[in-house]
Amino acid sequence: MPTKSPLRLAVIFAFASILPASAQQSAPSPAPSSQTQPASQGTSTSNPPQQTDTETKKESKTTSDSAGPGTSNDRLFFTLPNFLTLENAGQVPPLTTKQKFAVVVRGSFDYVQYPWYAFLAGINQAQNSEPGYGQGWAGYGKRYAASFADGTIENFMTGAILPSLLHQDPRYFQLGHGSFTHRALYAVSRNLITRGDSGKNQFNFSEVVGGAMAATISTYSYHPAGKYVTTTTPGELRYIPSDRTVSNTAKVWATQYGYDTLTIVLKEFWPDVRRKVHKTKSEPGITVEKQ
Repeated sequence: MPTKSPLRLAVIFAFASILPASAQQSAPSPAPSSQTQPASQGTSTSNPPQQTDTETKKESKTTSDSAGPGTSNDRLFFTLPNFLTLENAGQVPPLTTKQKFAVVVRGSFDYVQYPWYAFLAGINQAQNSEPGYGQGWAGYGKRYAASFADGTIENFMTGAILPSLLHQDPRYFQLGHGSFTHRALYAVSRNLITRGDSGKNQFNFSEVVGGAMAATISTYSYHPAGKYVTTTTPGELRYIPSDRTVSNTAKVWATQYGYDTLTIVLKEFWPDVRRKVHKTKSEPGITVEKQ
């Protein structure tokens, strides 16, 4: 578990390096998220830019009925599930307990997750992380199962179980306006401040405490305990230290929290990048009508 996240962090750092330029080149949405400002009442004093029918249809794809009420169909990098991020959401009703579990199940067992965890397990195998798992196909299978279980437990604790018990909203409401720094700081703060089902901001116990609980459960249940293994020298044994320690649990939680924080920054700017890519792909060429 401790070594599954550095690869993710490297991917995120690489992508995050292009965010400032992308955010400046792509016009952000003028509508603020309901997480920081309620929807306005009465007549608006400003006239926001009008969207074309094509743009409106593209935006509506992220909140289509097939995603379930109050969730989205969006994917980071057009691949990774991003079902709990809402753009230009305004005032939306809170998710029910059933809806919270449904969207977490949908994301945790999405078809992309299987090759993703297989890739992480391969990296961990090559690095011989947590040597107590051993090598060979048996060791790879254990690493794959552990990676899948780590991610799934964390998703359920922070996205469904604690949000349901504490009546907190597991969704990320994109800010979508302001400077790059302002938006980045807002995104970073969402792992500490979240919206409750009541609509008011509150401390994000679901992320902070839920992440710690997930790290504790996984570390002390199926990650390798200390053991002696034989060496190439007959009669000689080598001790492999246990991964089930408080310090390791703390490292796992801190690494996962850092990964979640960087991911949420990506969620803030991803719509800008996506709109820019869509615009580039759909830019019509010059055609000449035949007379």
